[in-house]
Amino acid sequence: MNPLLADLLKVLVLERLEMNLFRGESRDIGSPQVYGGQVLGQALMAATATVDARGVHSLHAYFLRRGDFNHPIIYEVDRSRDGASFSSRRVIAIQHGHQIFHMSASFQMEESGFEHQLQMPDVPGPDSLHEEGTTGLRPVRHSDGPGHDLTRLQRPFRFRTVPTYSAPTAADGAPLLCLWFRPIETVPGDDALHAALLAYVSDYHLLAAALVRHGVEPGRSGMVLASLDHAMWFHRSVRLDDWLLYVTDSPSASGGRGLARGSIFDRAGGLVASTAQEGLMRVRG
Repeated sequence: MNPLLADLLKVLVLERLEMNLFRGESRDIGSPQVYGGQVLGQALMAATATVDARGVHSLHAYFLRRGDFNHPIIYEVDRSRDGASFSSRRVIAIQHGHQIFHMSASFQMEESGFEHQLQMPDVPGPDSLHEEGTTGLRPVRHSDGPGHDLTRLQRPFRFRTVPTYSAPTAADGAPLLCLWFRPIETVPGDDALHAALLAYVSDYHLLAAALVRHGVEPGRSGMVLASLDHAMWFHRSVRLDDWLLYVTDSPSASGGRGLARGSIFDRAGGLVASTAQEGLMRVRG
């Protein structure tokens, strides 16, 4: 297996310390703190380990403090409730004696019912798009330090961005950001692992939808960006064995915060997940 992908799968395998207590490794992906998607994926794996025969259908998380990628993270799971159809879990991530993150997640037994969904935008497929670095966007540097050119860092995912000029627009005329992504190689494992991988990658590029409304590049000097929360709904079973389309937009920005939301489609047009995130968007000086 590709060593980058193998290492990511290793990061998502937690050490069980007690019945409801887990420890996870961290990685430096180029930002001054632990990548938020890593904490999302690990927290979801911790919660899933305490649930039997039910798949995750939603999660709601808050980022409280910067994580230190030089030290492991402890995940404490509270088994809030196990009902006839649903199970609820709360996960607290702890590092250096402080909470850095907490998340609520809900799991459901497989069930049938009414179905409808948004239609996938009519955009070029991934096979017709150029793979530029890791994002297809301008180089991104973290604003609190020299950082790295994140588009040149090797990652376990491939990204192909739909050019803005050919992408559709939201109802208010703002451009939608459309990005195809997939792992470098086929991923083994069960549906729970694939859900954690989807949570991991869902944190990439989401806030860019709020910045593009103002013509601001993420690497602009003096720009401070930080994820404040992250919500995700898993609508349909998905495996990351093929390209998925991430369609994002931003309905609002105010108070130094920007709201972004996303829809993730499979190649057949099925809506497999929805996301929402509010982030700090602050210009120093």
